[in-house]
Formats: sequence, C-alpha cells, structure tokens
Amino acid sequence: MDTVDGDVALAIAGDVNALERLIALHHKDLRQLPDGKIARRHRAVLAADDVLQVTYTEAFLRIGQFSPDGRGSFEGWLTRGAENNLKDAIRALEREKRRPRDRQIVHDSDADSYTTLLAGLSASGTTPTRHASREEAKAIIDAALDELPPDYAKVIRLYDLDGLPIDEVAKSLGRRRGAVHMLKARAHERLRELLGNPTRFFSHPA
Repeated sequence: MDTVDGDVALAIAGDVNALERLIALHHKDLRQLPDGKIARRHRAVLAADDVLQVTYTEAFLRIGQFSPDGRGSFEGWLTRGAENNLKDAIRALEREKRRPRDRQIVHDSDADSYTTLLAGLSASGTTPTRHASREEAKAIIDAALDELPPDYAKVIRLYDLDGLPIDEVAKSLGRRRGAVHMLKARAHERLRELLGNPTRFFSHPA
C-alpha cells in the first residue's frame, strides 16, 4: 500500500492528520476547477476559495462514508463535491438575479419559522398541516443544529429562522454571498439527515 492509499485508509478510520495531508496534496489541482467555471458576473460574490472551504468541510464530515474504488478515487470524490457546491452557488445566484428579493421560505401567516423550516425540509412537495407544536419544533431543530458545524448552524439560524436577507447573513459570517448559498444547501442537506424524514412531524389532510 503506497502513502496516498495508506492516508486514505487512515482518513476513513478517523485520522484527521491523514485527511489534512490528502487535502493539501490535491488542493492545487482542485483550486483550478472553480477558477475556470465562475463567470465574470459572479466573481465579486463567489471565489474558488469559497467553493473549496465548503468542500473541505464536507470532506471532514463525510470521509467515513467514502468508499475507495481504485487510485484517484479520493480526488474524484473531492472534485465531485466541489462541482456540486459550485453548481448550488451558481444556481442560487442566478435565482437571485431573476428574483432580487428572493429570501428564505415564506412563512405562513399562522406558522412559526421553526415549523416552516421543518416543512421546507420535507421532500414530499406537499403542504402539510402542522402537527408538531412550536415548542416541539424548536426543541427538535435546536438539538439538531447543535450537531452541525458552527457556520452551518449559523446560516440556518440567521437565514431560515431569523429571516435575514442573504447580504446580511454574508456580512455576519464574513463570507461572500455565493459561499452562503453553498453553506445553506449543505446545511439543509445535513439537517435533513439528522432529522430523518421531517414529514413525520406533520399530519396530512385525509
């Protein structure tokens, strides 16, 4: 087993230093990917480093789920992560351009931001009737947020729960708008995993 394969095995087993070595090994090549795909119109609000910061955070969170499939598979895994993050950022920035006032999920008049977030995380595509109380929803989401990386939790609190515009969230986090969109996409994804199926907190009309 060569050094790289050995570090991959160690990283999967939880060796943080091994994962850091692997990321450092591939950083130069990975940085060229977003650099060449960020359109000029987006460069003020999205940079290659934004894409890689989120990608590396995900690598630390998900390395235990990585299954090696031959030499180069780790770099391919990181590359796919970077490509997905970049796509999410560009898609959100384009949506902003079409709807400049686009913000978080719109709250129903009788709903609270916690129950609305739970509904928004549902993959059902339907509008459920509230079943969980505000207190239950708050306790459930707060407990899940405690398990997220700090920036993931903060973007959900500021954007989804407090309803701040994306520019204010970006300022608070010290990040570009494009980075916030990536963080939000990954934070929602991680939150769904922690909650299981959010629809279980709602009832549906017969």
